[in-house]
Amino acid sequence: MPGARLTEQDRRQIAVGLRDGLTYAAIGRRLGRPTSTVTREVMRNGGPNRYRAEQAHQASTRYPRKRRDAAPTPGAGSAEPGGRDPRVVEQVAAQTTDLLIEAGLPRMTARVLAALFTTDSGSLTSAELVRRLRVSPASISKAVGYLEGQVLLRRERDPRGRADRYVIDDELWYQTIMAGSRVDIRIAAACMDGAQRLGATTPAGTRLANMAQFLLRVSEDLVRSMEHWRHVYALGPAAESSDDTTTP
Repeated sequence: MPGARLTEQDRRQIAVGLRDGLTYAAIGRRLGRPTSTVTREVMRNGGPNRYRAEQAHQASTRYPRKRRDAAPTPGAGSAEPGGRDPRVVEQVAAQTTDLLIEAGLPRMTARVLAALFTTDSGSLTSAELVRRLRVSPASISKAVGYLEGQVLLRRERDPRGRADRYVIDDELWYQTIMAGSRVDIRIAAACMDGAQRLGATTPAGTRLANMAQFLLRVSEDLVRSMEHWRHVYALGPAAESSDDTTTP
């Protein structure tokens, strides 16, 4: 039952799913549980790299009432900047990670990007990422290299020290979609060239020509729409509300 407590067998399946690299959403579907249930279970029992089914089940049976009823006790370093509960930040980051993985990013790369998304400054050093994600510096380096190659973050010198900071900005998705659109335009050009070389009247040539036209038209529409909404959001919420009925 979705509303019932997790059983020991459920927790073993969660552990297996984590070892297999499944997302929280995929594990939840396997169990017939909401993604949020799996996310909370993993995050309050050590996170994805430290989750152990037996220990998690013992903890749930040993302190069920205290965990449910007692308010969290803040301590030194227990709160995120802005006064947020770090457990809430971890849950949001975990859900964001799942969505980024479903979008095609490798797990560690998705975790790094989600950590940056859920940080007010939008920037973290390698050491901060290591502490936050509890992984090796080599894992962070590999993920950052991938993200830099995809133009999903940039590197800046930390003014407080000699370390680099990895930064995302408010135009991340604009830059990402524009990069994807440029790739589509190159594919369209290659398809059109192929159509001409194979013969525009042949079935293969016709197929390539249609694909080229489709990609070009979609890319043009997408770029127009992005430029429109980029302008709207740059002006602020008031501009958005007054533009609700306007088409790009």
